[in-house]
Amino acid sequence: MLLFVYSLAVLWWDLARVVVACSFAVIEMMYRTIIPVKEKPVLGQIILVVGTGRGVGREIALQLTSLGAVVICVDINEKMNLATVSAANKYSTTGRAFSCICDVSDREQVLKMASEIKKNIGHVTGIIHCCALPSPQSYIYRTEQEVRRTVDVCVMSYFWLLEAFLQEMVEKNDGHIVALSSVTGLAGVKQHISMSASQYAVQGLMESLSEELRTAKMSNNIYMTLVHIYPFIVSREQAKDIRLRIPSYFGTIYPKDAARQIISGMRRNYTEVSIPGYLLYISRILRILPHKASVMLRELLDTGVDFA
Repeated sequence: MLLFVYSLAVLWWDLARVVVACSFAVIEMMYRTIIPVKEKPVLGQIILVVGTGRGVGREIALQLTSLGAVVICVDINEKMNLATVSAANKYSTTGRAFSCICDVSDREQVLKMASEIKKNIGHVTGIIHCCALPSPQSYIYRTEQEVRRTVDVCVMSYFWLLEAFLQEMVEKNDGHIVALSSVTGLAGVKQHISMSASQYAVQGLMESLSEELRTAKMSNNIYMTLVHIYPFIVSREQAKDIRLRIPSYFGTIYPKDAARQIISGMRRNYTEVSIPGYLLYISRILRILPHKASVMLRELLDTGVDFA
């Protein structure tokens, strides 16, 4: 009897502690929404950015270099990647950019690249993965090669990059991994089945890895940031592919603005970021609604985009 009473008392004590801690966490979140934490410096940090040939990846590379970081620009397109590196080095006085031509879906290429980087440049303290998104296409008409390519580029590449760089981050207790995920990672979108499956996988990967590092007591100075892009990122030449029923609400977001918000989220060590920021909270609320209500909202908004 005494043992039962003791166990019950311990349970209630633990429950009270959790309630108080959760309450403080909510208050802190509300406070930090108004007054964000100070951005950490990136001066001298070696940051590897995947997908720097164009779009968001290119802008991230340019902005990080201007902030004084050593940026390793990784892309499969040599001409476009060299153009990014040239522009980054031209307009930066404190940072430096280097070019690496690599197909990140190929494990051997990634491991070889990592070995050369560690030998010639140094310890990579940050990875930002922002490979381009494929154009929408019905799953019915997709070939096996297209499906495999989507999964290899959008999912498997993370495993090869982590294999190449994470262990050293853990050993030095210094690292930051940023993963970009589209809205298809939170809600299934027609004609994006393989992409949606890949983006859900990225979210699961980031959450699982963060939990593994936390429980293994390895995450004191290793951070994970998952970025959700709502509803799309496009350049000016791609604006013709946009279909907006409510332009004032779903306005086009240009790569330069998106890159600035992504870098800011990384420098503040945010766990999760959305672009635009307010849509992350709205998406959480909408997921509580019944399925029929969710479908009706999709039909009302009737938004589409070509991610090419």
